[in-house]
Amino acid sequence: MNPFVEKAAKALWEAELNRQPIEPLTQTYESITVEDSYAIQQQVKAWKLDSGRRIIGRKIGLTSQAMQNALGVHEPDFGSLFDDMLLPEGSLVPYERFLQPKVEAELAFIMKHDLQGPAVHFQDVIQATAYVVPAFEIIDSRVRDWKIKIQDTVADNASSGALILGSRGVSVHDVNLRLIGLVLERNGEVIDTAAGAAVLGHPATAVAWLCNKLATFGEGMKAGDIVLSGSFTRAYEVKPGDVYSAHFAGVGTVQVGFGSK
Repeated sequence: MNPFVEKAAKALWEAELNRQPIEPLTQTYESITVEDSYAIQQQVKAWKLDSGRRIIGRKIGLTSQAMQNALGVHEPDFGSLFDDMLLPEGSLVPYERFLQPKVEAELAFIMKHDLQGPAVHFQDVIQATAYVVPAFEIIDSRVRDWKIKIQDTVADNASSGALILGSRGVSVHDVNLRLIGLVLERNGEVIDTAAGAAVLGHPATAVAWLCNKLATFGEGMKAGDIVLSGSFTRAYEVKPGDVYSAHFAGVGTVQVGFGSK
């Protein structure tokens, strides 16, 4: 482990606690690697668990080819979801809870069985999933002005912030996840449309990738875990007072509103 890992982890942890962004780790530690960044993420995760927080699932980021190209990578990244990140649908989210929030519309997989890599395939994910549900991920960055490279976002728990789940779950056997259509609205106006194929060709493919990646850390997914499989569209910046709605054909709708500053 590089000697700066704990120092960088402490800086991110304090940035979250104090709601004060820091300069990019890639600027402060020019030699930082993606492996270093995952070590930083693991250290912050350990501190959060020691503080009493509980992991309820995982999130997958960078699932679109465009985002991977933008950051110069060839695979997604991941982070952990903690119990205090799950917010009730229909509630007004305090804007000041976050530093610089954006929203992403995703499908959340709710796991029926444990799933452990390596060699997990698409069909293994389908068989291990209880149902899918519409979700919003509120992404946030502890790095000032979102000036991130892949090392920055990985270290920062894949830029996770919070999640909101819709109230309706649908069996993965009742819908074609690749062809599911999304209509995304902001304040009643349609701002984007997409399909499940935007997520690595199929959202279950992203979840299979996650299982196999977790195995390299000696970890796996547990029954009951929530897995945010990746955004159907680009992330959209949030302003105080915004209300976002995501309508997934055949699955349902999820909505999130943000309070004024």
